[in-house]
Amino acid sequence: MAGTFPNISISTERLVLRPFEAADIPAHIEMMNDEMVTAWTPVPHPYTQRHAEAWVDTIAPAERLSGHGIAWAVTEFLTQRLVGVVRLRNTNWHALATEAAYVTAPWARGEGYATESALAVAQWLFRDQKFERIEVRTAADNTASQQVAQKIGCISEGVLRNAWIARTQTEDGGWTDIRTDLIVWSLLPEDLEGIAEQMADAGGYASFTDWN
Repeated sequence: MAGTFPNISISTERLVLRPFEAADIPAHIEMMNDEMVTAWTPVPHPYTQRHAEAWVDTIAPAERLSGHGIAWAVTEFLTQRLVGVVRLRNTNWHALATEAAYVTAPWARGEGYATESALAVAQWLFRDQKFERIEVRTAADNTASQQVAQKIGCISEGVLRNAWIARTQTEDGGWTDIRTDLIVWSLLPEDLEGIAEQMADAGGYASFTDWN
């Protein structure tokens, strides 16, 4: 039993999550060449114009049309600047389960954007798409990604030992592969109860407004 996600945009208090556009390419290249992104994701390095064009024109649309997942460009509502990416992948339509991943541009970190966008996607998945499970996998030393998983209510389920290839910078400025463990997190519909309210009480941004 297979399906596809609708080609929609999701709005939050500060953000709009929408399909990628050609105009996103320069900011996308800059974001994907950031050291944190190079270290913790498998994106090509250096990330070139050709890679970005392939992502926007082919890879991201195909992810949705194939039923494997969906990718959103996360943009600031007020400025339309690209602040990050949220992606669903490895979707199992029979189990109504999928894996979420997120990247934030270096200039936009520390603002809670990854948490706000991931929470909005989770709310949409559970309420509108009737999904039953979201999985997040974080490299053992990627504390920023782990904090986002915790803030949206994910529960740590265990460790996949030696399961991922990360990258570390060498003395000459190059990059070399290193093996690392993956921490597996899960989010179920009942885990979301109260999370938005908790974040709002703590001064965070969690208001979920609309999808269309």
